Amino acid sequence: MLKYSIKRILLAFITAFIILTLTFFLVKLQPFSKPILPTVGQRFSYYNQQRIFGNVIMTTEEVSGYGEILEQFTFINNGIREDYYFYQVPIFEQYITWLTRIVTKWDWGKSAVLEPNSDAIKIIMQRLPVSFSVNIISVVLSVPLGILFGIIAGLKKNTWVDHTISTLVMVFISIPSFVVIIFLVYFLGYQAGLPTMWPTPDQSTRVKVLAYIIPVMSLSFGSVCGYTRFVRAELCEVMSSEYLLLARTKGLTKNQAITRHALRNAFVPILPSILAEFIGVFSGSMILESIYQIPGIGDIYVKAVNRNNPDYNVLLVDMAIFTIVGLLAGIVLDLSYGFIDPRIRMGEKNS
Repeated sequence: MLKYSIKRILLAFITAFIILTLTFFLVKLQPFSKPILPTVGQRFSYYNQQRIFGNVIMTTEEVSGYGEILEQFTFINNGIREDYYFYQVPIFEQYITWLTRIVTKWDWGKSAVLEPNSDAIKIIMQRLPVSFSVNIISVVLSVPLGILFGIIAGLKKNTWVDHTISTLVMVFISIPSFVVIIFLVYFLGYQAGLPTMWPTPDQSTRVKVLAYIIPVMSLSFGSVCGYTRFVRAELCEVMSSEYLLLARTKGLTKNQAITRHALRNAFVPILPSILAEFIGVFSGSMILESIYQIPGIGDIYVKAVNRNNPDYNVLLVDMAIFTIVGLLAGIVLDLSYGFIDPRIRMGEKNS
């Protein structure tokens, strides 16, 4: 297991490197992010900062070979005219500089559009707790409800209870979370009086707590349905197995056979799926955060990917977070099988 764990971690690093490299080149193929700043001095400072990061070059005269001029600045100092020209550095050179700064200084660059000249990684870290809190609460709520409904449907197979639960699952699982939140905002927000958008820091604790209800419910609907369907399928398969029939013939009651054997064996694939579901909810909250105006990393991703003026560095840090969360969850998912069922040993060769 130790050898397999080390191998999976190294593979995760390689995968993350490849994903972020491809993301860098795809993002950089878009037009350069020109800063939205009111004064010439602030824009000049921004371009000079980008020069330090290796994204642009500054010259005192026009040069060829770098394409169009990003911006030209003219200053008069002591009666002498000074001209400065900024050009975009070729993408491959930018990549080498970007990668070097991350490895040597852990510097992911500055924001260009959303919060000009602020550290991109700082912007993401400030928003990360909000996204995690909403998604973790959603998973904590949806897991027990989904398992409970799945067990009820599995034990009441082919009855009106099973048909009712299965029908509701198919209805709600087909509706995206961002559609659900629109209905919830109308009925629970405008009609019932719950907050219709994420509260500001100066609002009361009560409002901040109530603001979690709508986004958490909209994320939980799909998760509850997914767990219900998965648990029902696993439990129905176990209930029809031969070893469960053997347990009944040995004198165990139906409830004892279900508790000791059916549920225990059905939960082997169910428990690791919780991690996979968390990844899905985490990425699915991207549009939801934008609709409900939650200041999380999903909302900042949508803003940073603006096709007219994308914020490269913020976008890359955000993408790195989603990539790392997905890869780490995948590692834990694989390793968890061995802890749940000791008979499973990941990475071992067949004898």
